[in-house]
Amino acid sequence: MKYDLIAVVGPTASGKTSLAVALAKELDTEIISADSRQVYRRMDLGTGKDLSDYHVEGDRYIPYHLIDIVEPGTKYNVFEYQQDFMKVYEDMKSRELLPVLCGGTGMYVEAILKGFNLISVPENKALREQLSDKTLQELAEILSSYKNLHNVTDLDTTKRAIRAIEIEEYKRTHQVEERPFPKLNALVVGIDVDRDTRRERITRRLKQRLEDGMLDEIRGLLAEGIPADDLIYYGLEYKFLTQYIIGELSYDDMFRKLEIAIHQFAKRQMTWFRGMEKRGIPIYWLPEKWSMEEKLKTIMQRLSK
Repeated sequence: MKYDLIAVVGPTASGKTSLAVALAKELDTEIISADSRQVYRRMDLGTGKDLSDYHVEGDRYIPYHLIDIVEPGTKYNVFEYQQDFMKVYEDMKSRELLPVLCGGTGMYVEAILKGFNLISVPENKALREQLSDKTLQELAEILSSYKNLHNVTDLDTTKRAIRAIEIEEYKRTHQVEERPFPKLNALVVGIDVDRDTRRERITRRLKQRLEDGMLDEIRGLLAEGIPADDLIYYGLEYKFLTQYIIGELSYDDMFRKLEIAIHQFAKRQMTWFRGMEKRGIPIYWLPEKWSMEEKLKTIMQRLSK
């Protein structure tokens, strides 16, 4: 087979996990997650792991990787993801499996497909203190002044923006050593879901996760001693639900702001994937409304060409 891996991408609530699982079952292979928050243990509902989706029949589950690999409160990054991905990828290739990469974190997917030359950047306490009183807008302007931008779509919190500036400042003042990364030939499949359907799914899923105990999940993490600021750092559900729990937001404000933020996040995801296409990564888009059988048939035909 001419491909080194298959990547299934799409915005949140598009059904990419279900498609990846069906594809992995068809090919008798395993899934590598490309989600920047699903790496954290015990952060399940808020990150939308939906681990039941990996159940295919009887007691059989499709094996998955890079989910539940680090503790909450840590600052996992794309540099570490590249390293962890390669360990799993090389193991799967040694077993003659075709990996299925699945996720909505465009930066993680592109870092693998384009082989970004990433570096491990230490904390710069002096710079962080210097930037601590800046607004998110001011930080965004500082970040845009660098020639080589970090993930500019990742400006959900001031902590993330400061970290992005920290990385760019390090690259500006240090010689970056080139690291070899294999050139991977990937078939990239995207799920194209119309805006109205996506918005309806996002709202319905948010309500369901709140009913399923997402607030209790976050209360449990806080009870473990994980600082509220660390949970807020993770953005979206963890940001707004934590702010509600510590009394910074009312329930109605929390729900309204979170719903808007997730819609905006899904839009940014699609912007990133469209940008990937412009940067030389072709994506074969499949209509979300197609049946699973139609999607699988199309992918298998593409694989056989």
